[in-house]
This record gives sequence, structure tokens and C-alpha cells, in this order.
Amino acid sequence: MARGWESKSVEAQQAAAADKPARPRSPMSPQEAARQREFENLRLSRQNLLQQIESAHDARHRRMLEDALAELQRKMNDLNPSV
Repeated sequence: MARGWESKSVEAQQAAAADKPARPRSPMSPQEAARQREFENLRLSRQNLLQQIESAHDARHRRMLEDALAELQRKMNDLNPSV
């Protein structure tokens, strides 16, 4: 019974999403697209480093990861100062 209820909830969510008008996106220039891709790559690298820092046991290794994290954050701020 719970499974049927769950699928009805998903159907309702999909129907609600289909009813909403999609906001038209303005096309990005090649430079904007490249900048967005680079920022996303940096964000994913940052996420990976945070996970590695959580599991690092050696202080020197942790320090190296923290330095890399600081450098990634600096690059992200250069690309998008609002972050």
C-alpha cells in the first residue's frame, strides 16, 4: 500500500511541474559556458577534497589537502565573487 501511495505522490509532483511554465533561459556565450563549466569542475573538486579531509589521518596529508582546498576556494572566488 505504501508503494502505491508513493507513486501517486510522484505523479502529482510531475503533474505540478508540468503545469508550471518554464522560464526561458537566455543563451550563454561560449565564454560564459566555459566559465560555468570551470566553476562546476572546481566545485566538484572542492567537494572531493572536503571528503578526503574528513577521512585524512596524517596531519601532513590533511594540511596538504587544506592548502589545496584554499587554492580551489581562491579560484572559485576569482570566477564568481558572490560565492
